[in-house]
Amino acid sequence: MKASNEIPRSRIILVHPPVAKPGEPPAGIARLSGALSAHAISHTLLDANLEGMLYLLQQPRPRNIDDAWSRRAFRNVDRNISIMKNPELYRNMDRYSRAVMDLGRLLEVVSGEYRATVGLANYQHETLSPLKSEDLLSAAERPELNPYYSYFQARLTGLVIDREPEFIGFSLNYLSQALCTFAMIGFIKREFPTVKVILGGGLVTSWMRSPFWQNPFSGLVDSISAGRGEEKLLSLFSLSAEGPFTPGYQTMSRTEYLSPGFILPYSASEGCFWNQCNFCPEKAEGNPYIPVPVNRVLADLEVLAEKTDPVLIHLLDSAVAPALMAALDSKGPRVPWYGFARVCSQLTDPDFCLALKRSGCVMLKLGLESADQLVLDRMEKGISVDMALQAMKTLKKAGIAVYVYLIFGTPAENLQRARKTLEFVAAHGEYIDFLNLAVFNMPVCGSGAYVFETRRFYDGDLSLYTDFSHPEGWGRKQVRHFLDNEFRKHPVVTRIQKKDPVVFTSNHAPFFVKNRQGNP
Repeated sequence: MKASNEIPRSRIILVHPPVAKPGEPPAGIARLSGALSAHAISHTLLDANLEGMLYLLQQPRPRNIDDAWSRRAFRNVDRNISIMKNPELYRNMDRYSRAVMDLGRLLEVVSGEYRATVGLANYQHETLSPLKSEDLLSAAERPELNPYYSYFQARLTGLVIDREPEFIGFSLNYLSQALCTFAMIGFIKREFPTVKVILGGGLVTSWMRSPFWQNPFSGLVDSISAGRGEEKLLSLFSLSAEGPFTPGYQTMSRTEYLSPGFILPYSASEGCFWNQCNFCPEKAEGNPYIPVPVNRVLADLEVLAEKTDPVLIHLLDSAVAPALMAALDSKGPRVPWYGFARVCSQLTDPDFCLALKRSGCVMLKLGLESADQLVLDRMEKGISVDMALQAMKTLKKAGIAVYVYLIFGTPAENLQRARKTLEFVAAHGEYIDFLNLAVFNMPVCGSGAYVFETRRFYDGDLSLYTDFSHPEGWGRKQVRHFLDNEFRKHPVVTRIQKKDPVVFTSNHAPFFVKNRQGNP
C-alpha cells in the first residue's frame, strides 16, 4: 500500500507528443481531461512536446559544430526562451525573428546526429517518412534512434512507475508528431508491455476515414479510434460520454510556453457549419458538424478565463459561428480572442463588427481561397468576391486584423484566374494584415479523386492527398513557379508577408496587431 504522501495512481496518462508549435497548451488532451474529470477518473497530462523541446534546448553544443550562427544560438538560448515570453518582443519583428530562428537553429543542431531535423514546428527524418506505416513501425522498433529518446525514456519511465497507469493515450494530430509518437509507443511496449496503448487525434481520424485504411498498427497499438476521443476514452472505463465537457488546463503550465502569456485554446464546435466546399478535407472525410451550445461555450470560457488568466483566447473552430460571435459581445469574458471565420453578410455589417471588437476580437482568419468568382463558385464556397472585400473593409474599420488564406491550383483555376487573385491583393492590400499562401492538395477520399485522373502524390500508404491531372495544365510545378516568381514578388504581397511571424504565423500574429493595446 502506498504511503499517503506518495503520488496517487493515475488510471491513464494522456500524452501530447512532439513536434508541434510550443506556443499554447494542447487542446486535445485538455478536452479528454475534462471528460475524465467529470467522471472522477484519475489521470495525468503530459505535454511531451513542450517538455521535450525545452530538454533539447538545454543540450550542450556538439563539438563539431562551430559556425557563428550556432555559437550565437547556444550562447543566447536562455535569453531567447525568456524574451519569447516578454510582450515587448512582439513590438519588434526583427528581434522576434532572430530569437525564433536562433531557437530553431539550436534544435536543428542537437538533432542532427540522429539523422533528423527538429524545428519549433516540424520534424523530418532523412530516411523515415510519417506517410509510411512501415517507417512508423521502424521508429517504434528502434526508439533510441529518436532525438527525444533521452527525454522520454526518463520521463515516461518515471511516470509509469509513479502513477501505475492501465493506459497511456497518445494524441496524434499532425504529421510532424507521427515519428516521435511511434518512437514513444515503441518504448512503452518494450519496457512496460502490460500497459495498454491507445491512439487517437486529428491525424489518426483522417487516416481511418480514408477509403484505403487498413490498420497496420494492430500488433503495436491496443486501441485506435477516429473522431470524438471523449466517447472512446470513457468507454474504456465502461462509461458513456454525455458531454460537452469543460476542458481541463489546470495541471498544464501557464508560464513555460513560448508566448507572452497564457493562450487558452477552445473548440466551440467540431466540423464546419457550411460543409459544402468542394475538396475540403472536412467534407471529404465526412466529419459532421457538432456545435457546443452557445450558452455552454460562454460558461466554459468564463470559468476557464478565471482559472487560467489568459492573455488571448484561440477559438479552434473550422469557422466560428456568427451566433457565437454575436453572443461574445454581450456575455463573453472580455478577453482578447481570434479564430477562423467564414465570409458572411454579418461581417459586412459595421455594427456587428464593432460588437466583435468590443467582445475582444483581435483578428479573424478568413478562408477567401481565390479572388476569381468562377473559382469560388466551382469550389461551392457560397461567397462572392465583393462580399469578401466588403467584410475585409468593415473589419479593418472596426479595428480587427484580417488574416487572409489563399489556395492556388484548384481544378477550376488557371494562370489568368490566379492573376486575378494577385490583382485583388495588390489593389486591396491595405485591408489585409497577414497572408497565408498554399498550393492545393486533392484529398484522397474526396469526390475529386474519382473525377480527375489521379496519381500517387507521396510514396506512402498513409498519404491523405493525391496528385491529379489538372484539366487546364495548371499543375503544382506551374503554380509554384507563379507564386515564387510573380505573386510573392509583387511589392504589396512582399510588404504583407514580411509582417507574418516566422514559424508561429497566425498563432502569434495577434500579438503584433498595432491596436492590440486597445482591446479589452
